[in-house]
Amino acid sequence: MAQSNRRTWQSFDEMRKAAEEGDAGAQCYLAICYQQGQGVALDYVEAVRWFKRAADQNDVAAQCYLGFCYQTGSGVPQEYGQAAKWFREAAEQGDPAAQFNLGILYETGQGVSQNYAEAVKWYHAAAEQGEPQAQFNLGVFYEMGQVVPQNFEEAVKWYRLAADQECAPAQCNLGLCYETGRGVPKNVRLAVKWFIKAARQGDKTAQHNLGVYYATLEAAEEASKSTAEGAEEQPGEGSEAQPKSEESPAV
Repeated sequence: MAQSNRRTWQSFDEMRKAAEEGDAGAQCYLAICYQQGQGVALDYVEAVRWFKRAADQNDVAAQCYLGFCYQTGSGVPQEYGQAAKWFREAAEQGDPAAQFNLGILYETGQGVSQNYAEAVKWYHAAAEQGEPQAQFNLGVFYEMGQVVPQNFEEAVKWYRLAADQECAPAQCNLGLCYETGRGVPKNVRLAVKWFIKAARQGDKTAQHNLGVYYATLEAAEEASKSTAEGAEEQPGEGSEAQPKSEESPAV
């Protein structure tokens, strides 16, 4: 996690001076400025240089950022082993973003030997601290019953926590749980609610599910309308129509 005792500076020049004098917090902030082009020209190589100086002083945020640079090849050659090293440094100190990213490396086998149990361990650590992507990934493991015992209720718990933080894949999966009754009582209205939330963020699966729902609804309405029109066109034969038993509810 980012250090809570970071100081502030009155100007960019003051921050740079502090960084040059060895202040790890200032070095990390200066690196972010170079990474994002804020107050200085965008320069990923210079960003890495300052992240490294701060990370070497055990600045947790800088360690996580440096891991990301190695993971994506931003300012340095892409090197998953180095990414894992720096994510681990920060993860073991409790940084949730680093914990999540380390979990990704274990799940995919990049920079470390593939190990789903280790992935779940780090996802869980990050999820407990509120990291939404980790919450979603943890939910998937519980829903699939991979490494952990299959538990739909637990999957729904983590999907909901991530969905409430606007994680679109979690919103979509939560909708699927409501649609199928996995881990929650079946509820089409709530399924559609979560599909809509995810679809508005561009989630393709949610958009597809909404399309299927509306197409099915439209087809049912058309079938009901055709049945009603057919009944109206039947000529009378001199006897009263007999009431029908309601074997199924109307669509």
